[in-house]
Amino acid sequence: MIKVGDTLPAATLMEFSEVEGNGCSIGPNAVDVAKATAGKTIALFALPGAFTPTCSAKHVPGYVEKAAEFKAAGVDEIWCVSVNDAFVMGAWARDQKTDGKVRMLADGSADFAKATGLTLDLTARGMGLRSNRYSMLVKDGKVVSLNVEGPGKFEVSDAATLLAQAKA
Repeated sequence: MIKVGDTLPAATLMEFSEVEGNGCSIGPNAVDVAKATAGKTIALFALPGAFTPTCSAKHVPGYVEKAAEFKAAGVDEIWCVSVNDAFVMGAWARDQKTDGKVRMLADGSADFAKATGLTLDLTARGMGLRSNRYSMLVKDGKVVSLNVEGPGKFEVSDAATLLAQAKA
């Protein structure tokens, strides 16, 4: 499992864009993790799935609500990563009103989740291999803090916890 001090694994996530700009076309666009984190501070949180109860009611809204506070604490971007396709993440972004606040990044084949060692096997519940629920503060591609939830928990990966670590 990835730990504090490690560099994020080489991976490509996908992001759905509603409008063209900054070299992005409408629709899914590749996001190279190493390039996108270089020289930046990223508040990254991951969760089992889009539109799921805890993720939609608590996890994403907390980061959307505190987006300005993260910026004030020196965080360049907030990323939400989930094992869903870019189209689902785009629809969820619209539903959660994340535009300009949280980048909704798809890990469609769970490659990033597998590479970090932070997977959650929900095959018995019909959801297949997913990402565990966690948050991390990343500076220039390196993990500065990591908060991994226990099974079925939502206690340490919330926005308030990561914000406090960003301010420290």
